[in-house]
Amino acid sequence: MSAKFFLRKQDVIERCAISPSTLHRQIQAGQFPAPVQLGPRSVAWYEDEIECWITAKMQERDQLAVVI
Repeated sequence: MSAKFFLRKQDVIERCAISPSTLHRQIQAGQFPAPVQLGPRSVAWYEDEIECWITAKMQERDQLAVVI
């Protein structure tokens, strides 16, 4: 079994190079992984899910490059 790691909001924003408002908007639209509730006032994201989102964005870019 592989280890699972959490990323906090600031880590997600930095790793994905998006603003907090974009993060919130994409979560609400179902275009970004939802956070996991760790406590009453604490959330985080699975690192694996964030890496998959980044990979998907790269694949979208690559598919567009082939069309152009």
